Amino acid sequence: MARRSFSLMLAWRYLNPRRALLSAVALISVSGVMLGVLVLVVVMSVYSGLEREVKGRLLGFIPHVRLDYAPFEGFRQPVSDWREAAAEVAKMPGVVEAGPFVQDSMLIDINGYRSPGVFRAVDTSNPIEVDGIEAMLDLENYPESSSDMGLDDRVVISSKTARLFNAGVGDVIQLLTLRNVEQVEDAYKRTKEPPLREKYAEVLTEVRKAVSEKWKVTAEGSEMSSEDYNAIVIPLQQIFYEGVREAEAEIVGEALDLISDAEDDAVNRVQRHTKEAPKEFLAILDRLNATDVKEMDLETLQGIEEFVLPTEATIIGVYQSSQMALTPDVFVPLHLGQELAGLDDMVQGIAVRLEDPYQAGLVAERMARELPEGWQPVTWIEEMSDFSRLIEQQRVMMYFALSFIILVSAFSMTAVMFTVTIQKRREIGVMKALGAAPGQIVRVFVYQGMILGAAGSALGVGLGLLVIHFREPIQRAFRGMGFDPFPASFNGFTVLPAHINPSEIGIIGVMAFALCAGAAFLPALFAAHSDAAKSLRNL
Repeated sequence: MARRSFSLMLAWRYLNPRRALLSAVALISVSGVMLGVLVLVVVMSVYSGLEREVKGRLLGFIPHVRLDYAPFEGFRQPVSDWREAAAEVAKMPGVVEAGPFVQDSMLIDINGYRSPGVFRAVDTSNPIEVDGIEAMLDLENYPESSSDMGLDDRVVISSKTARLFNAGVGDVIQLLTLRNVEQVEDAYKRTKEPPLREKYAEVLTEVRKAVSEKWKVTAEGSEMSSEDYNAIVIPLQQIFYEGVREAEAEIVGEALDLISDAEDDAVNRVQRHTKEAPKEFLAILDRLNATDVKEMDLETLQGIEEFVLPTEATIIGVYQSSQMALTPDVFVPLHLGQELAGLDDMVQGIAVRLEDPYQAGLVAERMARELPEGWQPVTWIEEMSDFSRLIEQQRVMMYFALSFIILVSAFSMTAVMFTVTIQKRREIGVMKALGAAPGQIVRVFVYQGMILGAAGSALGVGLGLLVIHFREPIQRAFRGMGFDPFPASFNGFTVLPAHINPSEIGIIGVMAFALCAGAAFLPALFAAHSDAAKSLRNL
């Protein structure tokens, strides 16, 4: 105990040689460690806060698990019976609710300015989804914002879109989906095709031949075998679904309707019709020879107006978006989203919300086992994997970069300790001559490093927590000076979020303390093994 007290007493004596609280050299060393710890604590807490807040906002409206229906080798198909499917999924353990999912690309037009964007449909009858958007509204800049879209053509846009178009609540927005462009492209392609009588001349000739030879008129009516029936119907169905002109499609459809009215004699494998059916069928096909190509093309191009006109909606709210994560440019009510996506009453998938979003992986595995074949669960963790990796990489890079501040402070402390040992060579020689053990001398300087490291770590942690606590007035002060290092337009938060992780702060403090203690060990070892006689002669 005496030896330890002697080393500690002498270490403290060297830190304040003039009986001040600390010497100037010690203050410089403590300040370096304190600044390094302060910056690390503040930056890491802010990164944790940003990650938690962004995820919290996203989890307010994105599905925790999205169920896609892909029965044919992974190709997603629209879901028509989504209400029944959602009701079954909602009964599964851990599921809070299940509803429709619709999202697609579009072209935004506000006051004549256009830009591509993405819309997300919201089931306005579901209060959970509406409340999720309500929590994101930018009420500071747009106090009249609301999330009550109801069943009208009313939408909520992102703050990024609002800034881009200089738009706000009450403005009219026009939405034109890429599916409109696809329909226009299909219409123009049809006008470039030759008429059916030319393009499918051989097929139509074979069909007429089969009708004339195989479709026999009897005393009771007319009939043909099921094989001959298929030989006529299947080619016409292929033509009908090929994407032909509307007038020609109507003629082919009329012929298919007539022949489909046959009475199926499954026992004799015969299709029975009226006596007049064969002549009527051929008369319908003959109308294809009389079609006017220019007139049909003109009708097709005039019909483009029906699906080229954009959908108009009123902006009733603006939500605070963030550049840190991709969010929709526009939230639209479900019926409008279905209309824009060309889904009628169908949806693209089932959006599932869970009691614990972080158990999405386990719930998705259970869904994959229990749901019928064709359903594919996708978790929010998978969809946000790029965002999570980006945040994690940024955290690692900031740890790596900012840790150099503490490392430089440790090297500075090593240089200070070497200077102290050189200055105290005679005293070290006296102590060794009086019988001081090498371990005692080592501890003298190691204790100095530990004291400086402990003081710097404690002050750094304390000041860091203080900066986090008063970050809002600090931000206001910076903005008052015309400098805003964390603009709300980029990160999506008026007040920079922060989350204090005690274990992380503890690691930072211990790391700084250990580096400072280690930095003093090498000079201490050098002093302890110096020659006493040379030290006394100051050689």
